[in-house]
Amino acid sequence: MGWWQIGTDTLAASSFVLSPLAETVASLKTLHSAASAHPGERAWLARHLPAYRERLAAEPLDALLVRAAIGPTWNADFLTPTPLGDRERSFEEEVEAVRSAEPADAVDQLAVAVGGPVPEPLRSARDLPDRLAGVLGWVWRETVLPDWARRRRVLEADVTARTALLSRGGWAAALDELCPGKMRWLGDGRLQVNTRDYPPRSVDRGRLLFVPVTPSNGWVSWEGTERYAVVYACAGALADAAGPTVPEALGALLGTARAGVLVRLGTPLSTSQLVALTGQGLGSVGRHLKVLLDAGLVRRGRSGRSVLYEWTAAGAVLVRAQEGRGPRERVRPPPRCSSGRGPSHGSVIRPGGP
Repeated sequence: MGWWQIGTDTLAASSFVLSPLAETVASLKTLHSAASAHPGERAWLARHLPAYRERLAAEPLDALLVRAAIGPTWNADFLTPTPLGDRERSFEEEVEAVRSAEPADAVDQLAVAVGGPVPEPLRSARDLPDRLAGVLGWVWRETVLPDWARRRRVLEADVTARTALLSRGGWAAALDELCPGKMRWLGDGRLQVNTRDYPPRSVDRGRLLFVPVTPSNGWVSWEGTERYAVVYACAGALADAAGPTVPEALGALLGTARAGVLVRLGTPLSTSQLVALTGQGLGSVGRHLKVLLDAGLVRRGRSGRSVLYEWTAAGAVLVRAQEGRGPRERVRPPPRCSSGRGPSHGSVIRPGGP
């Protein structure tokens, strides 16, 4: 279990920040794995994966570089630089941190990511940071930027919801929900950042940043003792732009807003996640959940300190029937949180790993 010892002052001064580069790196990791966690992500992959593979096929060294930089348990540090956090920066500003890495350092970081010697021709290349920045630039322009305005709204809604949770339940509740089952507050200043067997790390100085992304990927990173970042995945963020369609009859029966909450609970979600996904206020979502609970259409359970809601059998039958599907269709399990920086500053990780 990897965990950080976080000082009281560091935690109190922590903040949520948006990062176009982190969004792009998470998208690259999704394209690299070609794996989707939900229908919206699957549709995004279907649109962009062929062009991404064509792009790498045209540049075999880039393909080899991406495979090496996204290691099985750790990402190369120069792939996942820690955001500065002083202000929101553009993708072009942020990607300079990738491009400015020393080529020799990049090779050393790749060795950590692959867990052994770096293969040729990567080992002798002198332009690896430029090449990786070029790949990230392509992913940004072709797959993220066209949809950035909507993604940004989703990210802002997520931050708003988690800030509200923080004010109600404190840091323990807020941190437990970042990645249920993987990240949780252990008490005594200890934050579990992943389930891997890494040595603890002291985070008692510098800035602690929480960075949401819409793809189903996450990681941690740090820059010396100055900045630490936890990159986490928003729940269901790449669902269709307007969210699941609320069947007309179901909306007439329950009310459109309440039905909008119900149709999203095919996978377990917390109150704050529902606030972010629906755009409804915290009080409204809470009232809708109470009615749905009383009606036996949803149930609640715990994952650590997080309270998650999902359909009961009756709720699944009601929604599926209104969608025109058979009531026996199985409900998809919730997506698993991924550990970002593998340890590649990202598994929980180090200044670069997952």
